[in-house]
Parts: sequence; structure tokens; C-alpha cells
Amino acid sequence: MEQQDIDISLFILVSTVTIIILVIMTISLFLFFQKKKVQYLLDKKNREARFDDELSKAQREISEQTLQNISWELHDNIGQLLSVVRLRLNMVQPSIDASLQDQIGEINGVVSNCLYEVRQLSKSLNYQYLKGIGLIQSVKSELERFDKLKFLETRFSLSGKEVPLPDKDELILFRILQEFFSNVIKHAKASHLVVTFHYDSDLLTITAEDDGVGFNHEEVVSGSGLINMRSRAALITADLDLTSGINEGVRLTIKYQLPKS
Repeated sequence: MEQQDIDISLFILVSTVTIIILVIMTISLFLFFQKKKVQYLLDKKNREARFDDELSKAQREISEQTLQNISWELHDNIGQLLSVVRLRLNMVQPSIDASLQDQIGEINGVVSNCLYEVRQLSKSLNYQYLKGIGLIQSVKSELERFDKLKFLETRFSLSGKEVPLPDKDELILFRILQEFFSNVIKHAKASHLVVTFHYDSDLLTITAEDDGVGFNHEEVVSGSGLINMRSRAALITADLDLTSGINEGVRLTIKYQLPKS
């Protein structure tokens, strides 16, 4: 009887140990496969993130290359043609009737303005040129172009100590502002455009504001211009806000975290 009790106790002990081992193995295998699953999902997410980054980078490069090509075409072809037209006008002007001199002079002036606009536009599309002069000067040049062509009156102000930014980020910020400027000229019916840059210790705040007709909230949310600007802002983790109201103009605000020195 005693031997039987020992056997039963031994059986129970062995069974208990076996069950504990099986439970531990089951838990270990579960944790192992969970870890593998989590790692797989993380790897997949990282691959997707890298793919999205590469896709965004490729799209930016294609976009910038397209703008570069347009810039070259404007400078090399259209710019050259306008230069030839102006040269020919200057050559024939002395031999033309006095009654037509004023008209020829006006045409010459129009061609000169077109040539200036083409050259300035060519520069604003050329990444290497923008990289050379920097964000602030690029914005100033764009505003000066609007003033010269009498699109609208502009004002630029800067406060705080200017901080150099990565070339890529400067380009994206400039393209966002270009998109806004383009919408102002095409749709706003504005007379004035004010742009401010404010540098804080760790933040650059850019505002651009017009005094045009404005638009309602639904147009702000669904407009392709805003989508483009927000997509660009997301690439450099900048906050972008666009506010407007009917007959209240439009205000663009960009908040960009400055790189740590």
C-alpha cells in the first residue's frame, strides 16, 4: 500500500512537472511567435515607410527635374527668341515712320517686360539658383517681380536672427509660398500681399496674407492648392494653417522647427 502511494505521488509529481514544462514551452513558443509576428509587422511597416519615403523623394526629384527643364527651356529658347525680337525692333526702329515710333517703342517695352518676366520665372524654377541665393532672397525676388509687373503691392518683413536651413527644407518652404502666391494672383483679386518671417529660438513662423476676396471654409479644406501645400509641409514636419472668409482675404501660417545648432 505504501509503495502504491509512493508510485501515485511520483506519478503526480512527474505529471505536474511535465504539465509545467509543457505550459512553459507553450508560453515560450507563443511569446516567440508573437515576437516574430511583431518583428515582421515592424519590418513590414518600416519597409512601407522606406518605400513611401523613396516614392516621395522620387516624386520630388521628378517634380524638381521637370521645373529645371522648364527653367532651361524658358531661358534658352523663349528667352533667346525674345532677345532676338527686341534686337530686331531696335535695329528697324530708326528706319520706321515717325508716326509709328511710339507704337514701336511700346512694343519694345512689352517685349522687354516679357523678357524680364521669363528670366525671373526661369530663376524661380531653377533649384540650383534658389539654393545659391537662399530662401529669404528667393522670396524677396518673387515679391519684387510682382511689384515690377504691377500684379499687386508687396511688403516683406523679417524679425529675429536668421538661421540657415537644410537646402531641401528651404526649397519646400519656397515651393509652398510659390503655390500660395500663385493662388493670390489667379484668384484673390488682391491689391496687397504681406509676407513675414519670424525667427524664434527654435521655431520659424512664416505668414503670408492678402487683402483679396477670400473664400469659405469648405473651399479651404477641399482645395487642391491646400492639399499640395499640406503635403509639402508634411515632408519637413512643418505645421501649416490656411484661414480665410468671404471678403476677408487669406492668411497662410507655417510653423517650422529650426534645426538644433
